[in-house]
Amino acid sequence: MKVLVTGATGFTGSRVVPLLLDSGYQVRCFVRETSDRSPLSSLKVEWAVGDLSNPKALTAALRDTDVLVNIASLGFGHAASILRSAKEAGVKRGIFISTTAIFTQLNTSSKSIRLAAEEAIQASGLDYTILRPTMIYGSPRDRNMWRLIRFMKQSPIIPVVGSGNHLQQPIFVDDVAQAVLLALQNNVTIGRSYNIAGKTPLTYNQVIDTVAFTLRKRMWKLHLPYMPIVRFLQFTERIRLRLPIKAEQALRLNENKAFLYEEAKKDFGFSPRSFEEGIKIEIEN
Repeated sequence: MKVLVTGATGFTGSRVVPLLLDSGYQVRCFVRETSDRSPLSSLKVEWAVGDLSNPKALTAALRDTDVLVNIASLGFGHAASILRSAKEAGVKRGIFISTTAIFTQLNTSSKSIRLAAEEAIQASGLDYTILRPTMIYGSPRDRNMWRLIRFMKQSPIIPVVGSGNHLQQPIFVDDVAQAVLLALQNNVTIGRSYNIAGKTPLTYNQVIDTVAFTLRKRMWKLHLPYMPIVRFLQFTERIRLRLPIKAEQALRLNENKAFLYEEAKKDFGFSPRSFEEGIKIEIEN
C-alpha cells in the first residue's frame, strides 16, 4: 500500500514517515521545493515536489497512491483543494491531523478555518479519520516546550501570566505518530474524529515544576496579573512591537486544555506516555 504524506519533513511528519516504512507501507512525501529533507534523508521514500496552494501538483502526487496522510496544517484554508485533489486522483482513504485548538473559547483567527476544514472532510465522501492532538512536544523542533526548557536553563525565575492553575495536556510527538499508524491500520476509525492527548492533565505550574525537577534546578515562579498583561501585549501588537509571547498565547494559558481520549483508546489502542516520561526524553536527548 502506498501512502502520500503532506508535511512529511516537519516536526510530526518526520516521526510518522519512519513508522509507516517500518510497517511495510510505501511512502511518497509531498514537499515544497525549499523544504529541508535532511530529517528523512536516510530513508527510502519517494519525493513529490509542490505546494498545497497548487492543486495540480498535489493531484499528480496523489496518483497511484492508496492513502493520504495529511499532517500539514489545516489552518491555512487548503482543505477544500486537498479533498478535490484526492477525489480527482482516486484516493479513497485519508488520515487528517487537526487540533484540539478548535475547542478554544477564544475567537482566534484560525479557528473558523480549521472548523470549516473538518466539516469539509466529514462531508467529502472520503474514508476519513481526523486526529486532534493537543500541544505537541518532544524535541528541539517543537515550538513550545523547548522554548520553556531553554528559558528555564538560563533563568532561575519564570514569569507566569495568571494563576498557572489552568490545565494542560501536552502530547509527545511519537505518540501522535503512533496514533496516525494505528488509525490507518484499524478500519473502525473510518468516519471518526478523535481527540488525542498526553496521559493525564496537569496545571501550568505543574508543567514548570516537572521541567525544573528533570533539569535538577530550583525555579521561582513570578505570577503576573492576567488581564493587565494581556492588554499590554495587545497594545504592543498594535504598534508592531515583537515580544517573545503574544496576547493570544497568554489567553490560551488561562484556558483549560484537558481532553479525554477514551474513544481513541477503545478503537485503536491509543496509549500515550505521561508528561514526566516525555519531557525527560526531550531534555536528555
